[in-house]
Amino acid sequence: MKQIAELDLPGYAIGGLAVGETTEQMYDTIEAVEPYMPKDRPRYLMGVGTPQNIIEAVSRGIDFFDCVLPARNGRHGRLFTWGGAGSININNERFKDDNSPIDSDCDCPVCQRYSRAYLRHLFKSGEMLAMRLAVLHNLYYYNTLMAKIRDAIDDDTFDVLADSFRNMG
Repeated sequence: MKQIAELDLPGYAIGGLAVGETTEQMYDTIEAVEPYMPKDRPRYLMGVGTPQNIIEAVSRGIDFFDCVLPARNGRHGRLFTWGGAGSININNERFKDDNSPIDSDCDCPVCQRYSRAYLRHLFKSGEMLAMRLAVLHNLYYYNTLMAKIRDAIDDDTFDVLADSFRNMG
């Protein structure tokens, strides 16, 4: 990064940390590289990650991310939520008769219109709509997460937000 930073680029990236490294190795690498990244340029962490990974990377100086996780997980019925363990598997039997939304704290179009039971039914029936709705919910969740991070940084409450994610599950 010392050499790359000398190139005066519009932004700087850290990549290759989501393909087999442990979470701690990823955080250690960010901490080793970040001090050499120019402070006045965007800092990008490629291919990461979970909501917890994003929170931890932001706390280490990273600005933005890309990841297939919300879409891939959604297509398999793993839906992100704001409480508890942070996600649910909508394919589980316990959601068969659950008429509540995916997440009562979410105002996405899916949570406003459809129940857990209906979404589970769509998945079990092999309906393509199941994957579309699940991905829509997860992408909405991630966009809301990033808005919450920006607001918390602006309000100087990021540590409180980060602690809430560290205490999940």
